[in-house]
Amino acid sequence: MAGKPFNVEPFLFLFKIFLSKTWNKFYCQEKPCISNASKPEFNMFPAEKDLNPNRSLVFHMEGVLLRSCSVFPYFMLVAFEAGGPLRAFVLLLLYPLLCLVGRKIGMKIMVFVSFVGLKEETFRIGSTVLPKVFLEDIGNEGFDMVMKYCGRKIGVSEMPRVMVERFLRDYLKVEGVVGKELKVISGHFTGLMEEENTGLGGVFSSSYIGFCCFKNQKLFSQCEVVYLVNEGEKGNWEALPREKYPRELIFHDGRLAFRPTPIATLFMFMWIPMGLLLMVIRISAAFLLPYKLSVSLQYFTGITGTSSGLNLVDKKGKQGGTLFVCNHRTLIDPIYVSFFLMRSVTAVTYSISWITELVSPVKTVRLTRNREKDSELVEEELRRGDLVICPEGTTCREPYLLRFSPLFAEMTKEIVPAAVDFQVSMFYGTTAAGFKVLDPVFLLMNPSIHCSVTFLGRLPESETCQVGGRSKFEVANHVQGEIAKALGFKCTTLTRKDKYKLLAGNEGLIK
Repeated sequence: MAGKPFNVEPFLFLFKIFLSKTWNKFYCQEKPCISNASKPEFNMFPAEKDLNPNRSLVFHMEGVLLRSCSVFPYFMLVAFEAGGPLRAFVLLLLYPLLCLVGRKIGMKIMVFVSFVGLKEETFRIGSTVLPKVFLEDIGNEGFDMVMKYCGRKIGVSEMPRVMVERFLRDYLKVEGVVGKELKVISGHFTGLMEEENTGLGGVFSSSYIGFCCFKNQKLFSQCEVVYLVNEGEKGNWEALPREKYPRELIFHDGRLAFRPTPIATLFMFMWIPMGLLLMVIRISAAFLLPYKLSVSLQYFTGITGTSSGLNLVDKKGKQGGTLFVCNHRTLIDPIYVSFFLMRSVTAVTYSISWITELVSPVKTVRLTRNREKDSELVEEELRRGDLVICPEGTTCREPYLLRFSPLFAEMTKEIVPAAVDFQVSMFYGTTAAGFKVLDPVFLLMNPSIHCSVTFLGRLPESETCQVGGRSKFEVANHVQGEIAKALGFKCTTLTRKDKYKLLAGNEGLIK
């Protein structure tokens, strides 16, 4: 006689409860008990009319500012950018364990894997990579509440201070950062955190207002009033608009162009073998095939582009070649200009790696940074044919233009400004502190790349140095302004040195 079918529904129900408990333990808010002697007054998050902006504020960064309840992407950035792909892969493999062991132990595991062995002196991720990701994750509503307070602000974080301090001080102008320090031996991080928060006893007082989430009530037990944020409220928050950034985000570093959530990171590692093959195909096509055939194949592999204003470009300059002046977004800007023009050009560069010069399908000429020699070099190349120059001297990922070097302005009257914009889907093809020899590798490994070039027509002779009598600085500023207007970018007076001093601590010279 056939037996009665086994009923698995009770076990599935228990398994579902187990998973939900484990998930909430690591990601959601907990309620630690607080002694009655120090228990403050707890209230739900206040309405704007109930705020007293003259009071001093203590706020929890992850619970009040950030919309996401997972800190995994921030540690993945540290692991990948500072430790390399292998370390990042190990952290990804440990993700299921992180979900099971609980929030506190999971935090210790992520800290250890991400930081062990890194040099303390050269660690810059907290000031060069993480601020962009933090800004993109800030909730508009939480930001407004925090910035309404004009008194002293203290930021509290469960992440190591080295990850959050520069962001909180530079962008939110907090006066103190409470968090755990990492232990250091012989100038290297051990991957272990101190047991107690640094400066916890010295900054809190009964006059402070606290903003936190449920799991952090204990840290705010000395505050007079504590306002609580729950996950339901944060789920409805909107992202902070760029125009409300407390400080303009102009420079940032790192290779990853996406938020490295567990799923996105898994997809990245699955894509890398295909990306390497795609890179070889793209480079081979650019070298071996004619322009029209090469462009068609590049489109098939995911490299797309749009152009406008080609009808404003003369096929050939009146004397010698034409000088195309464009902003600098990636190392292949001149290649795209060449593809859209369907003719060969020479790219003038400031500092690129030897491997970039080796794989470049267009001729490259490196400047010496000696004004007289560089002027002679540019004039000689112009007599031979068309030239592409990026006067910024370095790339800028954000919608800003750096100061244009006036070197190009005195070379010729045949100047054509070109506005270049670039979007990548997975990797940035530029770096300030990383290995520049890998720039073309990461760029061409992207699943999709899109470039748009707008040719603005030949510069009127009245706006040139040779005919119009303009100074080289006036011409450079005019061209910068025209390109910025075409792209909707902002002009700045920042230079290559400013970028590399901020991101790498050097002047960005490649010898």
